[in-house]
Amino acid sequence: MWQSRQEVYAQEQQRQRLISEIGALRGMDDPQREGMIALISSRAATGRVVVEHSDPRWLQANPARDPLLERGDKVIIPTRPSSVTVIRADGSMCTRPHVPNAEALDYVLACDPRGHPDFAWIAQPDGRAERVGVALWNRSAQDLPAPGAWIWAPGRGGAWPQEVSGHIANFFATQGVSDSESAGRVSDIPLQPDSRLPAPVIESRSRDLQMTSDDWGGIGLLQMPTARMADAGEASISLSNVTPYTRLNVMLQPLDWFELVFGYTNVTNQAYGSASLSGTQTYKDKSIDAKFRLWKESAWLPEVSVGFRDLGGTSLFGGEYVVGSKRAGDFDWTLGLGWGYLGGRGNLPNPLSVFGSSFNQRQESTGTGQFSLGSYFHGRTSLFGGVQYQTPIDKLLLKVEYDGNNYQHEPFGMALRDRWPINVGAVYRASKHVDLTLGYERGSRLMFGVAIHGNLKDASMPKLGDPLPLPVSVPPADTQWQRPSSTSSDAPASAFAADSAPASSVVAANATQTAAKPVGPKPLFAARWVRLAADIEQQTGWRVIGVHGLGADLLVEIDNPNAFYVRAHLERVANVLDRDTPPDIRTFHILPMRWGMPVADYVVERSVWVDNHVRAVPPSERASAIVAHPPISERAIDALPMLFEQPPQRFKIAVGPGYQQTLGGPNGFVLYQLSANASAELRLTQDAWIGGDLNVGLINNYDKFTYDAPSSLPHVRTDIRQYVTSSRVTIPYLQLTKVGKIGVSNYYSLYGGLLESMFAGVGGEWLYRPPQSRLAVGVDVNAVRQRGFRQDFSLLDYSTVTGNVTLYWDTGWHGVHMDLSVGRYLARDRGATLDLSRTFRNGVTMGAYATRTNVSSAEFGEGSFDKGIYVTIPFDAMMTRSSADVARLDWHPLTRDGGAKLDRQYPLYDLTRLDDWRSLWYRPPSDDGQ
Repeated sequence: MWQSRQEVYAQEQQRQRLISEIGALRGMDDPQREGMIALISSRAATGRVVVEHSDPRWLQANPARDPLLERGDKVIIPTRPSSVTVIRADGSMCTRPHVPNAEALDYVLACDPRGHPDFAWIAQPDGRAERVGVALWNRSAQDLPAPGAWIWAPGRGGAWPQEVSGHIANFFATQGVSDSESAGRVSDIPLQPDSRLPAPVIESRSRDLQMTSDDWGGIGLLQMPTARMADAGEASISLSNVTPYTRLNVMLQPLDWFELVFGYTNVTNQAYGSASLSGTQTYKDKSIDAKFRLWKESAWLPEVSVGFRDLGGTSLFGGEYVVGSKRAGDFDWTLGLGWGYLGGRGNLPNPLSVFGSSFNQRQESTGTGQFSLGSYFHGRTSLFGGVQYQTPIDKLLLKVEYDGNNYQHEPFGMALRDRWPINVGAVYRASKHVDLTLGYERGSRLMFGVAIHGNLKDASMPKLGDPLPLPVSVPPADTQWQRPSSTSSDAPASAFAADSAPASSVVAANATQTAAKPVGPKPLFAARWVRLAADIEQQTGWRVIGVHGLGADLLVEIDNPNAFYVRAHLERVANVLDRDTPPDIRTFHILPMRWGMPVADYVVERSVWVDNHVRAVPPSERASAIVAHPPISERAIDALPMLFEQPPQRFKIAVGPGYQQTLGGPNGFVLYQLSANASAELRLTQDAWIGGDLNVGLINNYDKFTYDAPSSLPHVRTDIRQYVTSSRVTIPYLQLTKVGKIGVSNYYSLYGGLLESMFAGVGGEWLYRPPQSRLAVGVDVNAVRQRGFRQDFSLLDYSTVTGNVTLYWDTGWHGVHMDLSVGRYLARDRGATLDLSRTFRNGVTMGAYATRTNVSSAEFGEGSFDKGIYVTIPFDAMMTRSSADVARLDWHPLTRDGGAKLDRQYPLYDLTRLDDWRSLWYRPPSDDGQ
């Protein structure tokens, strides 16, 4: 155990706050409150800091995790413990001998057989604390209490808030190992959690509740849903077949209370259309399903959710439900009420009819994609339910359900054979990410399903293909560095304020003198700076275009830095700067320049950065070495002495594969093209360039593509067939762009050329984005003309003016972002687009968008309005080499002309992304932030 002298004061403050928290609790017996206060008051703060690993060789190989002892620090090697201590709610303690494989609840019940806790907090002897569920309704897998652990498990009827309980566990984690001397005499009463098991060995059986897909792709039983939700970030692709339906679905869980499923149902006994149009292709029905959790499960209440199937689609399978689920150990019970397709059995009167007889009748779906508000929770109603059983075989689950549908009211007037309302099935978890399901449904049909699933927020890949990072140099012993305050918010501000005088009066005076008269010669292309720039480019791929120095500050300008995990690249830059600059340089300013515009100032406090990399730092001393500040103005940068400069790269080219597809069309379920793409940028001036893309089709099945969707609007998108089949060689875009910045917060761009695959023209954009603000506003106006179908330089007759006013809002709540734009679209319709998305820490984004305009549903056509769902995954989360590229998977159910936006290149909000507070927030799950 490492006890840091510096940490004692901080832990003492935390101890006093904990005593105050307990004293302020209400609804609790005074003896309990006073007993716990007395227990915590009797124990002093230790200053204990968790050591990552006890192996000295591992610590030597990982210096950032290796403690560096200072004067007054202690290292304690305790006597090997042999007991576990349970802390009772009244502040007394009960110590029991440690038993292999015993769980937290075993020790709690051995101390108090009448105890009924829902949660237990385990403070392990290595200093880590965790909360685990220990009741039948929330039993979870756990790291077993090790010898010397503390367990805090207040009873269900107590008034201990979970936040306070967590603070209690964290306090005892700092106390070191529990033993008979510190916690009381060891009782000789053996553990007896299960009389069938011979003492002293107990078999641990607590397991997490398993979430598996139903036939429709969401979390559920077989045909019926449950109230359960997967963890936020979960995604799955599932395929199920029960004649005559084959379903392919994608499930996304952007929030822990919101499930979204989209996919297709293949009706194998119905033709898509006439043989001349679709050949032998069978009917494909598109759908969007959604489920919302109303409240989470507790000891007494079930988890309850409300959901919709085929929401806003054709509604051939449309239905709604309210469902509750309650767990009892290995059994998870479900009971629900279904309407529409889920209530086809009609075994109950509609309970909502008490609000009006209209609830007894359900409007037939128009099949146009509108939200059928007059149909939801109307018509036939049925009870449904079932149970999922986790067998003793960890990989095997059994499911039994009572089906709410009798299959007598199927699409296209079908009535399917329904011999039995009970469906049964088994799920075998073939691997961590693959589930196989076999079932027997309707008393007449076998069902087979497979689901591939995983949590996208955990996606990460070691960067084995990146250059090896430079070793961090330990500063000389005589280097006098003062460590700043312990929180990132207290980190030193940039010495150069944006468009204002520098913060320091000394620096301000120097800057004034520099502006009037250069201070000494400019040592351009000195060997030191040439090497520094070359090493930064080798380590990161970033090009250094300028190095400025002033006093103890060094500023490094980076031209168009291209990275997704920006912090990892900044760490590499700081490493080079630390190695190659004199020790009197105390602060590094890394300035990303986007086409000549400074968009941020990443300030690296050198002493903190070195300290974080050469030793384990106690929590009270931890500080972020890299802090984002508002960008320094170009005027302030130009006024600083130049130590090195080189021109930006004039020409860039990238060649790679391309892929595009169309799903669910009448000519074929998947129409695709594989191609070779070459993109290039030619820089004309610092802030102007020509960018373009050349696409050469290689393999496709577009020979099947014969269908043109009907449209009463100008054909701004529905001529897609001609655009993708007229030529193998195309120019998707070729554009001249100029950007600039006015003041601190205003950006502009002017552009013209072949703006996208279907339109050419000229346009401009203005963006107001205050530094590090969560809000931004942009305006774009474009005069465009439709391009020829071969995507060359030819133009068609149609022209229009289009543009939008867009509000960008980073809510700061669970990574949720909202974009709302209002304007005129390509088909000359007017309306608004709402885009909602959730971004996880590793950069994966799940989002959905919808556009409504003044075009009527009839005029818009099938779908009624434009909508879509998308997932973006940074290549950094998938590749072994760092990349700034992002893969976007977009599901756009129908291509129509209404609500169509110009697909603009280089939007200013993206160009200024490094000013976003999240630029340093993004990191892979394996990065702990050091």
